[in-house]
Amino acid sequence: MDLLSECKASEVFEGQVVVYKHMHAYIDSMCLKWCLELNIADIIHKHGQPITLHDLVSTLQVPPSKISGVHRLMRHLAHNGFFDIIRFHDNNNEEEKEAYALTVASKLLVKGTQHSLAPMTKGALDPTVSGAYHFLGKWTFEDNLTLFDVSLGTNLWEFFSKNPSRLSFFNESMISDSQMLKLGLKDHGAVFEGLESIVDVGGGNGTISKIINAMFPELKCIVFDLPHVVENLSGSNNNLSFVGGDMFHSIPHADAILLKIVECTSRRRTEAACLDIGVSATILMELQYGDGDGAAVTRLAKRYARHGLDGGGDVGARMSLRQVGDEACDGSQCATCPSSLQEFVL
Repeated sequence: MDLLSECKASEVFEGQVVVYKHMHAYIDSMCLKWCLELNIADIIHKHGQPITLHDLVSTLQVPPSKISGVHRLMRHLAHNGFFDIIRFHDNNNEEEKEAYALTVASKLLVKGTQHSLAPMTKGALDPTVSGAYHFLGKWTFEDNLTLFDVSLGTNLWEFFSKNPSRLSFFNESMISDSQMLKLGLKDHGAVFEGLESIVDVGGGNGTISKIINAMFPELKCIVFDLPHVVENLSGSNNNLSFVGGDMFHSIPHADAILLKIVECTSRRRTEAACLDIGVSATILMELQYGDGDGAAVTRLAKRYARHGLDGGGDVGARMSLRQVGDEACDGSQCATCPSSLQEFVL
């Protein structure tokens, strides 16, 4: 049976493009992982100027048989916005040459800098995380199991408790991403006006709360996470403390809760997800992926729950993640939302 008999050839080829595009989409991530593993951004940064392919492969000590492959990988990364290709003529040769310069995206991959996202990117592309998605088929038929439950045989936090080195790796990746908050607070510090206390739910080692505490020393910040995460941590002053517990049972009382989320939206759904947990305000930090133009913006948002409920009570039964915005989400687009896919893992 020919399902495409009524379709024009051009329509069939357009369908093929969609299939092939997503079939090969992993190549973008793997090229980025290659860039991190070989410290390409760091090499260009230390070089002090755009680097030619010759100088790059010389620094990397790449065997001659792989130089053409490195060339293709670098051009692919340039196409994806990680490098600028600079064309020039040197003094001794009229032949045009190419050199690779850092872009804003690749500057974020330089290790050891204030806003480096290298640890976060490395963590996201680690096989422990990315490899879990190979188990989606099996996960579908496993009742009440997350994707990590299926891929690792245990939940994420138990896995970390048995593998301390992996927990350190995870925390390092979270810290690097949290450093971006400093940029957001420059323009959105007013989000904390009128608050005397906040609880940073899932706050890890307190990187975000420490930044907020330094900028707003009068604001009481409570870092709330699982007991084994915060057991050896302490605040540097009276307005920064660490509390262990389970957010699905109870949370410490505060004027507002702080949540770090990743939210995929379209231009018609530009509002943050809202947690109905019965406190006066919810402060959400989000990374919004744009539409087809690939635009993304990081921002802070303050949303009021206004339910008149006592914070610190049992919130498990009242917790719901919902989409709000200019146009209500009926769930029809959730399958394509990166944040929805990440829920499988967690």
